Amino acid sequence: MKIFSSRLTLRQQLLLWSFGGVNLIIVMFIFALWRTGDRILDFTSSLFRRSTPITIETSAPLMMRIRGIQELSTTVQTLETIVPASAERKLGELSLGTTKLLYLARGEIRAGVDLAELTESDIHVTNNRIEINLPAAKILGSKIDVNNSRVYDYDRGFLNLGPDIAPQLQTLAQRKTLVEIVNTACSEEILGRANVKAQAAITQLLTNTSQQKIVVKTTEPEDCKITE
Repeated sequence: MKIFSSRLTLRQQLLLWSFGGVNLIIVMFIFALWRTGDRILDFTSSLFRRSTPITIETSAPLMMRIRGIQELSTTVQTLETIVPASAERKLGELSLGTTKLLYLARGEIRAGVDLAELTESDIHVTNNRIEINLPAAKILGSKIDVNNSRVYDYDRGFLNLGPDIAPQLQTLAQRKTLVEIVNTACSEEILGRANVKAQAAITQLLTNTSQQKIVVKTTEPEDCKITE
């Protein structure tokens, strides 16, 4: 019985050693898997990950998208001026009296680029570059701020012999005001500033929506002064 008992003990020891070796191998495998788990997951996910396509703009859709903005008003200038207007009352060639009106006016001028004028020939697209030639900046609108404008002085002359036509003279003064404030804004380079701001605005717009290099060029504006 003692011999059988010692043999059984030896067998149990061998089994324990075997189980211990297997457990050690499992622990080492789990440790190795833990150390390299992130890399394995990255490798596995990379096999199934879809690559993000690079969007390449083409000239026709790009032109329609930009033209959809229509007028790009980039510069607004407010001016104040005093504009005279007058009218005479005559008897034949003889002047009986003169009515004078001074109109204190505040006007607003908008300048920018009319993107509806953009054509497909103004856009050049390659795989890594978009080049756009913008139309020249111009005056997009002008108006009188009637709430902050008024008749400064109204004088019908000696014995009030001048014609009493204040509404007509005020309308005439307003027309002259629009001409004057536009001419003043033009002399102060409003179109040059509008060109620069339009260039920056279109560059920013396309940079945010395209991975291609953006080059925006401007066109030298023509003389914007107007005369009566």
